[in-house]
Amino acid sequence: MSPRQIFIDGVWRQNTGLVVLLGLCPLLAVTGTTVNGIGLGLATTLTLVCSNVAVSLSRRLLRPEIRIPAYVLIIASVVTTIQLLMQAWFHDLYRVLGIFIPLIVTNCAIIGRAEAFASRNPPLPAALDGLATGLGFCITLVALGAFRELVGHGTLLRQAQLLFGELGEGLQLTVIPHHPGFLLALLPPGAFIALGLLIAGRNWLGNRRSAQSPSPARAAIEPSAGRAA
Repeated sequence: MSPRQIFIDGVWRQNTGLVVLLGLCPLLAVTGTTVNGIGLGLATTLTLVCSNVAVSLSRRLLRPEIRIPAYVLIIASVVTTIQLLMQAWFHDLYRVLGIFIPLIVTNCAIIGRAEAFASRNPPLPAALDGLATGLGFCITLVALGAFRELVGHGTLLRQAQLLFGELGEGLQLTVIPHHPGFLLALLPPGAFIALGLLIAGRNWLGNRRSAQSPSPARAAIEPSAGRAA
């Protein structure tokens, strides 16, 4: 599999949140703002890259009967390290994300990529797969958080100082001035509705691209028909 195909599959064709529909619990729970989505997305991406590389390096050393517990141990070690780093350097954001940082260990997408790809490929393709899968999940988190924040508060990058420190104090954008607020967008039902709209939008774009690009069978028939005429 080429690096380009690995990247496209992770970000678009097999997007964790919009196609495979894994990791929906944190996806729906913490995306009340754009900053929350960025924070959890970066943590998940770093976990995927590090755990994929570690699994790939150890794939020939693990017996088949212990590989899954070993993968969970590797992922838990990586997540614990990231959790401690966030607690030390981004404490306010860590308090907002709460239990969903350690719950990255139970994200089915991470153990799924470790088993399906990292355990069968060298470290560099495994790292690229982790980066692409994490980036696709991060983009979904950010898009969902931005949509809910915009509808709920009329702003973007609300409380950006939680992630960017003092530099983030001037990053908040007021897109809809004097917005009265829309509570439904910030509640769990709003998260489900927003995710459904994102999935519908992704499917619409995919179907449109498929309709515009001719199939290989049709492309082969058209030149033959031209020669016959």
